[in-house]
Amino acid sequence: MLSIKKQIEYWRDSAAESCKTMLALEETGRHSDSLFFGHLVLEKILKAFVVLETKQDAPKIHNLARLTELANLELDEDIKEYFSVANSFNIRARYDDYKKSFYKMCTKEYAKNNLEKITKIYNDLCQQLKSKIS
Repeated sequence: MLSIKKQIEYWRDSAAESCKTMLALEETGRHSDSLFFGHLVLEKILKAFVVLETKQDAPKIHNLARLTELANLELDEDIKEYFSVANSFNIRARYDDYKKSFYKMCTKEYAKNNLEKITKIYNDLCQQLKSKIS
């Protein structure tokens, strides 16, 4: 088992890599895939907080609201509400019966707006994490 510090580093670094992938996918016009990775970015950075808070391995769950609770993070209500939107990027991009409708919904503008929100939340969470582990 990795130390708590190493686990936090793993999740933080993995979130950063997923963020690069998210942006690269968007640049190539793969909007639905970029939003799927956007969810991963948020999930992974939240898992770093969960490990920091609980001193245990991150759970194998994907629900951003639940991860926020486990991490004992106090976030603005608008961010908590946005997590329900971002959670749908994980489900809709993953399962075939949702993919077609999700793909149609993911216009360039829709993706851009959501990626801006994801990036802002991610950057804010990175700053909070940095201050907590410093």
